[in-house]
Amino acid sequence: MKTTPLFVSLALVCSGAMAYAQAPLGAAPGVASGGPRGSPPLIVVLIKVKGTINPATAGYIARGIDEAIAAKAQCVILQLDTPGGLLDSTKDIVQSFYRSELPVVVYVGPSGANATSAGAFITLASDVAAMAPNTSIGAAHPVSIGGGGGAEKVDDVMKQKLENFTISYMETIAQKRGRNVEWAKSAVRDSANITAEVALSTKVIEIIAKDVPDLLLQLEGRTVKERALRTEGAEVREIPMSMREQVFQMAWRPEVLMILLLIAIYGILGEVSHPGTIIPGVVGAVALVLVLYMSAALPMNAAGLVLIALAIGLFIAEAFTPAFGLLVGGGAISLFFGLLMLFDRADPLFRLSLTFIIPATAVTAGFFLLVMGAGLRAQRLPIKAGREIMIGKTIPALTTITSQSGKVFVEGEYWNAVSETTIAMGERAEIVGLQGLTLKVKPATPVNQQE
Repeated sequence: MKTTPLFVSLALVCSGAMAYAQAPLGAAPGVASGGPRGSPPLIVVLIKVKGTINPATAGYIARGIDEAIAAKAQCVILQLDTPGGLLDSTKDIVQSFYRSELPVVVYVGPSGANATSAGAFITLASDVAAMAPNTSIGAAHPVSIGGGGGAEKVDDVMKQKLENFTISYMETIAQKRGRNVEWAKSAVRDSANITAEVALSTKVIEIIAKDVPDLLLQLEGRTVKERALRTEGAEVREIPMSMREQVFQMAWRPEVLMILLLIAIYGILGEVSHPGTIIPGVVGAVALVLVLYMSAALPMNAAGLVLIALAIGLFIAEAFTPAFGLLVGGGAISLFFGLLMLFDRADPLFRLSLTFIIPATAVTAGFFLLVMGAGLRAQRLPIKAGREIMIGKTIPALTTITSQSGKVFVEGEYWNAVSETTIAMGERAEIVGLQGLTLKVKPATPVNQQE
């Protein structure tokens, strides 16, 4: 009988189907991206950060590391290109590196990328630091929050404290990872900046790789966190930013804060000029809250804020003063320099471009000159409709008007009328007041008597 081979064949088919169902997406059953047949798949998780370092970036990196651990990846590669960012967010990222049970590789790339300021901290805190050719790292001197206008001695003391703390923090990172401590301190103290080739020769980084596949080849067999990395031929799984992270990443930009500031100005003053419209006031209030939240982290200049406030005052004054546009011109100049000085222009990370400042100034000046000016002036125009416009009008009496009764026809309607002086039917009466639905009138003074 041949029943036994039949059962064996069915068992093999079932086991093959189960292996296929359990195989990871993108890998064939029993073949694991570079690993021997039957071994678990070799996975490397790739995270890409381009732009400023902020709370959204820190959350994205922490999430990426957690997902890499869940996927049992060989390591996490953070491809970095940043001009810098917030120190608090940088500390969160460094702590995520320290907590990670997987090796974290920071790769400054692609060619032409930079790891400036906060990027230098993040690169030195990695388990393996790599850079692409024609990239740079350094310039990690801290930028104080909120410049201008304060007591100079107090500012100097606070700046010194911040610098000392940052130097010591960078020193501990370099010591922990066994990297060039002296250069790390000079990157903060002297804003030292070096190329990838110099970084490799001075033991700031360990690898120069032209791209991610080249990096995987050079990582193969390297022992990190007491494990030998198997990265050659590994499957690279990129973890993109979520929509929420993308929105918050975009929000932490000087241009966005400037736009929110202008929206807050338009909304609140739009509500002031047109009371009861509600929507402009709500939008302006929300924008103002976001501005206050972001200004606690971005280095805003007090002098710039004062000039912007002066510009708003001049725009409003134009609506109440017949200055023939002179105040709007002064406000536009004040707004231009206020936006120009709103952030520290010595730091390219927080530098507003003239391509944003000039259109914003022109649009805002036009907004106040046309919209706000028209709205505020309209509130001072005489009333053209309603009961109040009847005061002072003269109309013929339809009946005899006494202190008790009488009738007149005005504004297309019949009205009750009373007069302390009796007015005969057909004579003209002048409206002097309104009480409920009754007009108070008096005999109209003849023109020859007025003269």
